[in-house]
Amino acid sequence: MQIISHRGYWLQKPERNQKAAFERSFDLGFGTETDVRDIGGRLVISHDMPDGSEMPLDELLAIMAGRNLPLAMNIKADGLCAPLKAAFDAHGHSNWFVFDMAVPDMRSYLASGVCTYTRQSEVEPVPAWLHEADGVWLDSFGAEWYSPGQLADLLGQGKQVSVVSSELHGREHLPLWRLLAEFQGSHNLTLCTDLPEAARTFFKE
Repeated sequence: MQIISHRGYWLQKPERNQKAAFERSFDLGFGTETDVRDIGGRLVISHDMPDGSEMPLDELLAIMAGRNLPLAMNIKADGLCAPLKAAFDAHGHSNWFVFDMAVPDMRSYLASGVCTYTRQSEVEPVPAWLHEADGVWLDSFGAEWYSPGQLADLLGQGKQVSVVSSELHGREHLPLWRLLAEFQGSHNLTLCTDLPEAARTFFKE
């Protein structure tokens, strides 16, 4: 199982999606999930509506330079496929995937060959283009709704599965981590968490 940080490995909320959080994450060997949008023809890292002060995507990729750690790109706007792919190609970074784009926009990523994850949650029980997608972003807005058997079924289909850790939605994380423990040997499983060092310790026990 791989562990990735959520918006970088931040210790204080203002660090989320900021240089310090990304540097901390990468220096400790964790890839990250982050958010990409566009403003004025530029790709920037931002969860919310950008104002122009955000970190450019190129700066994030420069921080990553030489370390092919996984990057999960949360697509926050339509029409970013071509420039996003061009940016990653230019930096020579191949270990990345996209998710959370609008369903119609998802077609462009699938057609371009970009590694694309579909979403599955309690409100999206039937993922869009599951058979075409490379992986599944597995989320739970309320209590975890899926069973070990359902997770095993997704992994058995050969899908990459990235699980959203419970603390991202304000819940206790340990019950989910205990559920995932039996799958921690899977190379196709990723945990996205605000607590990457704690997760590394837990899953090594």
